[in-house]
Amino acid sequence: MRNIKLVIEYDGKEFNGWQKQPNKLNIQGTIERAIEQITGEKIELSASGRTDSGVHALRTSS
Repeated sequence: MRNIKLVIEYDGKEFNGWQKQPNKLNIQGTIERAIEQITGEKIELSASGRTDSGVHALRTSS
């Protein structure tokens, strides 16, 4: 197993928050599917925080 740190920014206006929810567009599920398409590995993200519906994320420090 390997750990990889991702620092992401996103425009959340089309999403229903960070956390995976059945039948709703969300950030966590979208990123997990993209990583699976690229690597062929099914993964589950762990986040240091979460957001509500329509909220954006902007990286402000390293």
